[in-house]
Amino acid sequence: MQAVQADLRIDRPSVADGAALWRIAKESRTLDLNSSYSYLLWCRDFAGTSAVARGRDGEPVGFVTGYVRPERPRTLLVWQVAVDERHRGRGLAAALLDALTARLGAERGLTTVETTITPGNTASERLFTSFAERHSAAVEREVLFDTELFPDGPHDPEVLYRIGPLTNSSS
Repeated sequence: MQAVQADLRIDRPSVADGAALWRIAKESRTLDLNSSYSYLLWCRDFAGTSAVARGRDGEPVGFVTGYVRPERPRTLLVWQVAVDERHRGRGLAAALLDALTARLGAERGLTTVETTITPGNTASERLFTSFAERHSAAVEREVLFDTELFPDGPHDPEVLYRIGPLTNSSS
């Protein structure tokens, strides 16, 4: 467990956190909301490659979900990052991302982070480009999934951000 600020700490999510992660994602109004069931599964099956920030009461106030790509075992794909509205603007998303990648660097030799960002999502663009700067890593961008691939109506393309190689620096 890592302390972020005096009143917050970062650790692995548990199944009991699934409902809170779903609520935080829903209230973000920017993430594609998955079913509540998927957040429960995520907290069970991908807790080792995800992180949750907890308030003084132990309740989740932010999270990063991710998984290690099977064919690239040193690459973390970050699925979602969200912070409860009351805790935004304090650098919590960056702290979560740094803590998760530091843990996976030590445990798995992580060298690369990937995520997808829709064009115009400036908050995510800033989060991941500043992460790359803190870790002296290059950022490559390419469209991973174009608009016409989405079967459920209009969807912006998903641009893949590939960040690496990572260094251990987080300052």
